[in-house]
Amino acid sequence: MRIAIASEGKDENSEISLRGGRASFYLIFEDGELIEAIKNPFAVGGGGAGFSVAYMLADKDVELVIAGRIGPNMAAALRERGLDFKEMQGKVYEVIKSL
Repeated sequence: MRIAIASEGKDENSEISLRGGRASFYLIFEDGELIEAIKNPFAVGGGGAGFSVAYMLADKDVELVIAGRIGPNMAAALRERGLDFKEMQGKVYEVIKSL
């Protein structure tokens, strides 16, 4: 399973970002291994970050998105693209271990 986690930093020791669409980074894991760290190009700027992030992650074949908070617009965009999501907090590596 491919999982994307909203993160404050670019490694597994980082905190999960409380800002789904505006997270600094997205860390992509496959079968528990970090395969890609993406600097979120939508972290700053105008509206629509949640929609844009949902589409970006869907294009990377992500199946599950985890963030501290996922707003209603981002949740709708994730559902539209067929992605599951969970709101969780803590360190990225703790969440990966728990899955």
